[in-house]
Amino acid sequence: MIFVLDVGNTNIVLGIYKNEELIVEWRLSTDNRKTSDEYMIEVAQLFAYNKLEVSDISGVIISSVVPNIMYSLEHMVRKFFNKKPLVVGPGIKTGINIKYDNPKEVGADRIVNAVAAHEMYKKPLVIIDFGTATTFCAVAANGDYIGGTISPGIKISSDALFQRAAKLPRVELIKPETVICKNTVASMQAGIVYGYIGQVDFIVSKIKEEMIALGEENPMVIATGGLANLIAEGSKSIDKVEPFLTLEGLRIIYEKNRE
Repeated sequence: MIFVLDVGNTNIVLGIYKNEELIVEWRLSTDNRKTSDEYMIEVAQLFAYNKLEVSDISGVIISSVVPNIMYSLEHMVRKFFNKKPLVVGPGIKTGINIKYDNPKEVGADRIVNAVAAHEMYKKPLVIIDFGTATTFCAVAANGDYIGGTISPGIKISSDALFQRAAKLPRVELIKPETVICKNTVASMQAGIVYGYIGQVDFIVSKIKEEMIALGEENPMVIATGGLANLIAEGSKSIDKVEPFLTLEGLRIIYEKNRE
């Protein structure tokens, strides 16, 4: 079995694959103040709760956009699993040709998503990852990572509205039935959610135009991340939601680098 870890700015998503099947998935808060022992205790509790044996783990792979946390996580893996983790970064085989001006600037999560989506669909793709930031990635039919866009995540936008406007409350991120609302909470929810749906559809339309101009066929649009379903419900541009796209990409990259 393979233990995979996707470290984001807000959450660490962990999963265990048995062959090609994701048998369990967990989320922990990202906290670079935690020691390797603290993370080890949390992981040990998750294993015990799910009646999993540490000895069954044959390999570990990590992707991270939080450099400060890696020392603790890598040491946790060495202590708990007695293995050196594979870390997504320069020198790792991905099968993806990155066309960025500086390929090292592309976040590990974006590369991992591109690997998974290309392996799954083998066609031009727009990949949207709804995380702390929302990333839009353009991937060619041959697997080239063409580039993309980064915007503030929906939770960041919502928190900023609450923090900077004295009379506005913090609201739950749900989609009201109407845009013309009769109270402050619903008005904020409509503005945040429908405004974000509009942003997603516009950015996707522009990416599609540019990809077609480069000679790609009309791209398929894949969404992933915690709020993907919320936005996909109202979006005209999202074709498929893949909630475990990043974990699947980690499994694929591990297999490519197994030897």
